[in-house]
Amino acid sequence: MIQIAIAEDETMFRKGVISLLQDDQEIVVVLEATDGQDLLHQLQHIRTIPHVLLLDLNMPQMNGVDTSKVLRNLYPDLKIIVLSTYFSDAFVLNMIELGASAYLPKNIDPTELRQTILNVLKNGFCYSPQVQMVIHQSIQQKTKPKLSLPFGIELTPRELEILQLICEENTTPEIAKKLFVSPRTVDGYRNTLLEKLDCKNLAGLVVYAMQHQLVKL
Repeated sequence: MIQIAIAEDETMFRKGVISLLQDDQEIVVVLEATDGQDLLHQLQHIRTIPHVLLLDLNMPQMNGVDTSKVLRNLYPDLKIIVLSTYFSDAFVLNMIELGASAYLPKNIDPTELRQTILNVLKNGFCYSPQVQMVIHQSIQQKTKPKLSLPFGIELTPRELEILQLICEENTTPEIAKKLFVSPRTVDGYRNTLLEKLDCKNLAGLVVYAMQHQLVKL
């Protein structure tokens, strides 16, 4: 069962999303919060951390941006899907850099929301073509693109190959099959990449790879 948390201050929207998700037999909403502070308080007292958080940006007390900064350190395995009316490039890039696994408009079709949740759990992230375009444009607009890794960081050809496959949204079993290695070996490479590049999760890994032009998408 997929466990979902939602942090949203607009009661009607929050209850509406919960009602839609509860119609799905694979999904259960285990936590609902009205803002970031409420969310963090409830996470401290819940027995099991949810798999996915649906997060609004404009909330009182603690907004979605500040909440994400805290969550990245305290709960790095919690997948964050942003649901927001704010869709400017600056908002999208900021949240992706903070580790958001997906960024969606609030008027998204329920079927697409469900599929995004499944893709995030399967691949660690799910960036729509619109979000991917924002990331690409941001890289192209930089006067000095980061074409190489920082001094002291080196990736082997195999690590680069696995990084490319991760960014193409291949799962661990799929990568293992393509490279004729075990899933455990792929997990080992993935963890090494996270450590070498100082990333909290796969979403951060993808953003890092794109910013430094380590992969072709």
